[in-house]
Amino acid sequence: MENPSPIQAAIRAAVDRGEKAMGIFLTNGFPHPDETLLVLRAIDRAGADFIELGMPFSDPLAEGGPIQRASAQALAHGTRMSDAFAVARTFCAESSTPVLLMGYINPVLRYGVEAFCKDASEAGVCGLILPDLPPEEAHLIAETAARYGLGLVLLIAPTTPKERIERIDTIAHGAFIYAVSITGLTGSGLGEVDAVTTYLREARSVIRHNPLLVGFGIRSHEDAHRLSAETDGFIVGSALVTEIEALWDEEMSTDTRIKHVESFVHALKFGETTT
Repeated sequence: MENPSPIQAAIRAAVDRGEKAMGIFLTNGFPHPDETLLVLRAIDRAGADFIELGMPFSDPLAEGGPIQRASAQALAHGTRMSDAFAVARTFCAESSTPVLLMGYINPVLRYGVEAFCKDASEAGVCGLILPDLPPEEAHLIAETAARYGLGLVLLIAPTTPKERIERIDTIAHGAFIYAVSITGLTGSGLGEVDAVTTYLREARSVIRHNPLLVGFGIRSHEDAHRLSAETDGFIVGSALVTEIEALWDEEMSTDTRIKHVESFVHALKFGETTT
């Protein structure tokens, strides 16, 4: 990759250190709008190579129960899509860890593609993930995103034909290809690991322009280690959301909860807890 984007540079740096790049997802406004930044900072301290900040949506069709609940909770607290810009701006002023916004294309179209990309870029965001955006419709945002320095992530799945993977690789830019490990929702369990490994190996053999990362179904360091063998890294979302739900159901201080979040994320990558 010539002149890698901040996201690609972070992925490359992790690989050069002999690590798998780790991306962590968190819904903005979850577990509470006043605590999202605290959790993001814990994720950062724990070793995340980049962060996906989810823009809560009433109909997150790619998400399983945990992220659906997180999105509903954030919306109930009054979190709007535009609030993600303010949170990203504050976080990016403090940290060099790249931030991507994850959401759905219809709210972006309602906001206005030009205005959305401009506001995201000015907030320090480096990329976008829109799971319901197929490559055939990527023209709706790809050029504008590139003009504002925003990488565009596109997804592949075990059912994606080789020719389509090649096409997606040419359309995605400035970030990575997101390989969904299962033909299900986020938070689902992993399928047959050997079959997933074969799919990822075949995908990697045809991807030329972007790093390849795997997500969906990763709940532990062991999952991450096995699934990312054929990729440059992995992404975790539902497992962290589930952990946060459990922590916030317990009677403990916010500081203690945040320390548990940091330990959990650190263990996902390094296989050990922080002290």
